[in-house]
Amino acid sequence: MKSICVVGTGYVGLVSGAGLADFGNNVICVDIEKEKIEMLNNGKIPIYEPGLKELVDSNVEAGRLEFSTDIDESIKKSEVIISAVGTPPGEGGEADLKAVWLVAKRFAKNLNSYKVFVNKSTVPVGTGKKTYELIEKEKQDDTDFDVVSNPEFLREGSAVKDFLIPDRIVVGTTSEKSKEIMKDVYKSLYIRNNPFVLTNVESSELVKYASNAFLATKITFINEIANLCDKVGADVHVVADGMGMDGRISSKFLHPGPGYGGSCFPKDTLALTEIFKEQGIKSEIVESVVKVNEKQKALVVEKLKSFLPDLNGKTIAILGLSFKPNTDDTRESPSKVVIKKLQSEGATVKVFDPIAMEDFKVDFPDLNYQKNIYDTVEGTDGLILMTEWNQFRNLDIEKIKKKMNKLIFIDTRNIYEPSEIRKYGFKFANSGRSKI
Repeated sequence: MKSICVVGTGYVGLVSGAGLADFGNNVICVDIEKEKIEMLNNGKIPIYEPGLKELVDSNVEAGRLEFSTDIDESIKKSEVIISAVGTPPGEGGEADLKAVWLVAKRFAKNLNSYKVFVNKSTVPVGTGKKTYELIEKEKQDDTDFDVVSNPEFLREGSAVKDFLIPDRIVVGTTSEKSKEIMKDVYKSLYIRNNPFVLTNVESSELVKYASNAFLATKITFINEIANLCDKVGADVHVVADGMGMDGRISSKFLHPGPGYGGSCFPKDTLALTEIFKEQGIKSEIVESVVKVNEKQKALVVEKLKSFLPDLNGKTIAILGLSFKPNTDDTRESPSKVVIKKLQSEGATVKVFDPIAMEDFKVDFPDLNYQKNIYDTVEGTDGLILMTEWNQFRNLDIEKIKKKMNKLIFIDTRNIYEPSEIRKYGFKFANSGRSKI
């Protein structure tokens, strides 16, 4: 059992803090946003993540998890300080590490005994070394410390499960002492023989970027194959199934759609291309993935225009605003690109999402937001399904048909069989099965 301070109560920090408390550690989650800490202390969760409230509540009740705005006192009381602050893209796509450096300086200021600084945020290779140098420069005396890399691998919508039952735990250290401390932090997993990757800091930092870039590449590849299937009359589901049976490839992330989005893949692929540039290397593959993914988002509107060439004055319904189901996160959501394109061509847009509309309003405050699916399609000239929420998987197509002006349906997530929708009289397109 360790005393841990997690700095940042966003998506990564809150899930990690609650999960580490569930492993038996004493955890303080701190944040500079007073409103967020007040919410947490009042039993409210500031983000939507299935199972998170139950995990937080049980560990607060057990006395292992608390929330505070006092970062200095929280660091002083803890042996392990985890930086889980945001690292958003900078102007050139590089990771913005301002928040990481601020946490490192507060760590140095409050280094009253040996402590371990853990970077859980996604940071470029070399950040661990720079963090150590900054703390060494800023600390008040000769008190010892270590810097560790411990990247997160949390999927939004299943983050609690991913943390409690991980595929692997990656820890990069520079000393045996910090390695043993991190093994103790994750003791409940370590003693159950969960896969651990114990390595140096630089390798640990690169594991996260390489993993996300590879998964983004798989998504982008199958999207390109889906586009080809639409031209030649092949079925991308059959193609993907045939590919996935090869153990070297696997079926995971071979699901075509409107392009990847969210908080990780877009910023991490951009940041990785910048890391390559800093080392004097051109990343041919990752740079291409970024470009092709943006084209894939725009292709959604082109499919609509194949049925409805002139969008000016037309009304289009969008179902789904989050970049994936089971989250309210709309960062880099393909829906944003599609809606901007529709608006630029003179279309009016009506939208519905079961969870993510409030988050979407930050960037699109004046959209025509609706209360349910069927109000959204009322009087529209086209329907685009963007997110595969469960409630979108069993639409009353007959009811939708009666409410729409023109029967055009673009299913970007391949939820519906083309023949099933076309029998209602719809002009229908999806990803890689449009001619099936």
